[in-house]
Amino acid sequence: MKIFLATLFLLLTTIIYANVIKTIKYKGLVHISEPVALRMLPFEVEDEVDSTLIDDAIKKYFKQGYFNDIWVEFQDGELTFNFTEKAIISKVELKGWKESDVEVMDAVVQVKKGTLYDEKKLEAAKKRIIEAISQDGKIDSVVEIKKEYLENGSVKVVFVVNEGEKIIIEKLQYSGVEGVNSNDFDTVIANKEHEFMGWFWGQNDGKMSLKDLEYDNLRIRDFYMQNGYLDAKIEKPFVRVNFDHYTADMSYQIEEGDPYSISKVTIYQVKEVVDEDKINKIISLVKGDVFNIKKFRDDAEKIKTLIADKSYAFVQVVPDLKKNKEKKTVEVVFKIMPGEKVKIRNVIISGNNRTLDRIVRRELYLGPGDMYSLTDLKDSRNAVGRLGFFDSNTIEEKRIDNNTMDLIVKTKEAATGNIQLGGGYGSYGGLLMSVGVNDRNVWGSGINVGVKAEKSQTTQNYSFNISNPRLNDSDFSGNFSIYHSAYDYNDYSVLTDGVSFGAGHRFSRYVSGYLGYGYASNSYEFASTFDTTLYGDQTYFEAYNKSSVTISAKWDNTDDFYLPREGFELSQSFEKSGLGADANFFKSRTNLGKFIGLEEYLGFDAIFRYKARLYAIIDTGYIPLAEKFYMGGIGSVRGYQSYSLSPTVSDLAAVDGIRRIGGTQTFSNSLELSLPLIPKAKMRLVTFADWGVISQDTSSMLLSNVTARGGYGLGLEWFSPVGPIQLMFANPIGSQAGDKTSHFEFTMGQRF
Repeated sequence: MKIFLATLFLLLTTIIYANVIKTIKYKGLVHISEPVALRMLPFEVEDEVDSTLIDDAIKKYFKQGYFNDIWVEFQDGELTFNFTEKAIISKVELKGWKESDVEVMDAVVQVKKGTLYDEKKLEAAKKRIIEAISQDGKIDSVVEIKKEYLENGSVKVVFVVNEGEKIIIEKLQYSGVEGVNSNDFDTVIANKEHEFMGWFWGQNDGKMSLKDLEYDNLRIRDFYMQNGYLDAKIEKPFVRVNFDHYTADMSYQIEEGDPYSISKVTIYQVKEVVDEDKINKIISLVKGDVFNIKKFRDDAEKIKTLIADKSYAFVQVVPDLKKNKEKKTVEVVFKIMPGEKVKIRNVIISGNNRTLDRIVRRELYLGPGDMYSLTDLKDSRNAVGRLGFFDSNTIEEKRIDNNTMDLIVKTKEAATGNIQLGGGYGSYGGLLMSVGVNDRNVWGSGINVGVKAEKSQTTQNYSFNISNPRLNDSDFSGNFSIYHSAYDYNDYSVLTDGVSFGAGHRFSRYVSGYLGYGYASNSYEFASTFDTTLYGDQTYFEAYNKSSVTISAKWDNTDDFYLPREGFELSQSFEKSGLGADANFFKSRTNLGKFIGLEEYLGFDAIFRYKARLYAIIDTGYIPLAEKFYMGGIGSVRGYQSYSLSPTVSDLAAVDGIRRIGGTQTFSNSLELSLPLIPKAKMRLVTFADWGVISQDTSSMLLSNVTARGGYGLGLEWFSPVGPIQLMFANPIGSQAGDKTSHFEFTMGQRF
């Protein structure tokens, strides 16, 4: 039979050899056009062909990657190529793991809709999925590939994932530790020993992270070097896994050596561009101190910034350590290679599909023709972030040659127009809701326009406002607003109609000032049981007009408008009323906010915040009741209803036997820790503790002259598609009879 087949093939081949190709046809060809396919052939019509030429043609077609099978037919001079093309993948799904994660589909699976079905690529994707799961510390994961041929001939591919089990580190040991406390290693390593109640926040859950395992020994070594142990050797951990219970024991073998002290700090400039004394002033390492690798790196960065601010954009600071092992001392050497001075050739703005280029450019401190400065570059990035128009922004440095570079500002637009919602639920007031519409960047112009039509159980507010932070792209700003409002201050309501306008000026990168004027007509509404005689002077409850001038100054060097991670803001305003109207007082408002990003220390995007406010009002003729201060709610002390904390007087007609009369001095402050919850959804968890005090000038009618309260709780911060949202769950501290507590509040459109 074999001889017969070989003879038959020889005869067929001879037939092909014996004839000139008269026509060439293609069947089943889709991905390659016939003209292109013909150009790929090593022969043409009217040529004589042999088996070698036919084989070469088939191989060329196979290399295109589009076909499962190719065969030829030859009859009466007609050569026909037949193709069976690979199916198209019309749908790709993940089941059982990261099902809706677009980034995982792109970075891990890497099988795209519309690509050709390829078994090798699917198997490679399967391996990547298992590897990605194992990096989270899970083993024995299984991935099954299911395929379904659809009616149109395409293929649906489903990766069915059965995640393995997490390995829990039951025991973690260190051998050779003497000079430091091994408990301190937990502050730097990712893989930690399981603690009792490890599921509780702040406790170690003991879950193994394989992607961090290979770096933990380096983190421990870095900890040693922060304490002067330059010869410390930390081997990679020895891991013993119990696959029956998915637990592990780990151990590190450590050789500490001895700590080194600094014998000398040397500055060596290849080309002197800065006076050495200036460099020495910014260095924190001191002769005689124990060496600290963190200070060493920080000093190198400070030197780099100092030199780069002199336009040496490509400066290199090469640190070196010259150890004396006998004396256990080290000479610290900073070798500075400044390179050449660099000028900015061009600044390119990208990603601002809505915001005009000039809105971004006017915030930049570097432009075409300017000499490079690293500080200017960082300040430019922060200034663009403070606009609040972008989710993110970066400034890339594109080197053209040794003396010039381009700056590429990459932005990602954020939603600046939003529906502002506010509300809460209190034990007294029930559900409170308010709504408004605002756009901080109308038509990408940087102009802020807001129209509000708010109504709730405690508030009515109808207003229009417009402001421009950079009039004609200058350092001047302007604003105008007109409004009608009705606020319920628990014991009475204030109805106001007013107008205000003003102008501001930016004096420096961080400092701005403002001068404004406002006029308002105010009246009161009281419950039928409200006894005004208990308050003494009846003028407190008469309708009044207010004409006032406000002057303010603000420092702000934060890096983002909604979610700053560095810098602080400090504002001070003074308001003087009595300019031809009834109200006559002097009011001071001081606000402070400090923001510290903790990612460098904790390894994840945590943010510490401290916020404080100090308000005071001085009587220069007449202080209406509504102009005094009240505490409670988001912005002061959470856990209490807004405006509910105040000095009080006794009033038996009131539900709780007291009336709130407002304070003349108040101070409140907050400590907050914001943690990433679902980064892809821009959702964060915040823990907070508030405390505040409010007081009133001494009066015989006062039941309580000083009110001090606190609150604590958890909250959710979310950059939703319609604007930033805060959901706060709070408990009061030190509440007393008559206090109006509130365990839930939310706002929308406000800064975090």
